[in-house]
Amino acid sequence: MQQMLKQAQKMQQQIAKAQAELAEAEVTGTAGGGLVTATVSGAGEVKSIKIDPKAVDPEDVETLEDLVVAALHNASEAARELTEQKMGPVAGGMGGLGLPGF
Repeated sequence: MQQMLKQAQKMQQQIAKAQAELAEAEVTGTAGGGLVTATVSGAGEVKSIKIDPKAVDPEDVETLEDLVVAALHNASEAARELTEQKMGPVAGGMGGLGLPGF
């Protein structure tokens, strides 16, 4: 039982470390060949949006909107992949505890 508690404590520390790393990390997503760039934290918080002036056409606002959504989606996917990379090894180790739900 003592060994299981030590393992659980170690995993809790690893999870906290991975979460802190994710909060500090930033990933970017682009759309339109780089016309729109979105930067998000590893936790998925939108940090910035950059729009190349060439993407701004008052006659075609819908395309710009689509590019922004696509860049955000691309950045969110990168954040999800980063989360899996950071949390995957920790979550994978929980199966060894023999506890329900882990």
